[in-house]
Amino acid sequence: MTELISMTTTDQQYDQVIHSCKDVFLKKAKDYGTAWRVLRTISIVDQIFIKAQRIRTIQEKGQQKVADDIAAEFKGIINYAIIGLIQLDLHAGAPEELELAKVSTLYDQYVAAAKQLMQDKNHDYGEAWRSMSQESFVDLILMKLQRIRQILSNEGKTIMSEGIDANYNDIINYAVFALILMSEG
Repeated sequence: MTELISMTTTDQQYDQVIHSCKDVFLKKAKDYGTAWRVLRTISIVDQIFIKAQRIRTIQEKGQQKVADDIAAEFKGIINYAIIGLIQLDLHAGAPEELELAKVSTLYDQYVAAAKQLMQDKNHDYGEAWRSMSQESFVDLILMKLQRIRQILSNEGKTIMSEGIDANYNDIINYAVFALILMSEG
């Protein structure tokens, strides 16, 4: 019974985090359109890297000088990972400018897949992430980015490992977990 309650709580917390991220994502899409459509995978990886590295630097130094807080950086990581998933699936001839309704639908589609992965892993791992540190989530995100870079240097091919999309899904979930734990204090 406790496991069912915990999963329900996790699902609700996950949805709250994603709702906040999607709100930012759609507002920026209204302001800028889908300018991110010009980004290649390596550029998306670099954008996520910048955000994760900033969080790590703030963690290590114990202070920050730029106003954006760590939570905003984790939200940016989530949104860039979703951009990465969208970019992987849109064919080369797809229009650069997407309608807001289409962007919203795509966002929901990729979040649903990431959430399902989270639920499956939580089933098997018993929500072990709740005992992890924010520092570990950042390190894992940075590791996933290194893996994507290696896959790209291998011309997108893997022998037995997960692909770029699986790494983006893990990045989304690590950032969501960090935000959930931050909201719990």
